[in-house]
Amino acid sequence: MAGTPEVIVPPRRPLALIGFMGCGKSVVGVLVAQRAGAPFHDLDVIIEGEVGMPISDFFAVHGEEAFRKHESRLLPAVLQPGAVVALGGGAPLYGDNWRLINERAVTVFLDCEFEVLWQRTSGTTNRPLMTGRTREEVLTLFDERRPRYRQAVHHVLADRPPDQVAEEIAQLWCG
Repeated sequence: MAGTPEVIVPPRRPLALIGFMGCGKSVVGVLVAQRAGAPFHDLDVIIEGEVGMPISDFFAVHGEEAFRKHESRLLPAVLQPGAVVALGGGAPLYGDNWRLINERAVTVFLDCEFEVLWQRTSGTTNRPLMTGRTREEVLTLFDERRPRYRQAVHHVLADRPPDQVAEEIAQLWCG
């Protein structure tokens, strides 16, 4: 039928979107999943549902280490065949997580310049690693994490409209 977008059948390996906070993993992930007719999982949202509170509150009460334990425990369940998965910015930093992600998934790094990420995230209250940090401290965190992100199989520039980013990723993943 004319005007109906073709649904692309996703490959068996899940698609794992990685990158720094504010790069668009959640927004782009939904769009890629829609294009591919695939399920979408946002690891942070799943954790929030399990712990019964926003991640920022969980961090404040229990700390980052407790959060990372939940993240590592739930990671295998979200990396389901054929799924699009938005991973938290810290998930791929831990060796066991990174090995699992690489074994099971096609990885895509949503790459943005720091200034774009800073504009998208500064002043937000729902990102615990932004709370109480200066621009310089966030830039240091960005610089520390970026080498791991660059180990992804695919790199996509994510400082453009989400539809364009999603289209490129859908083509990479589904062909």
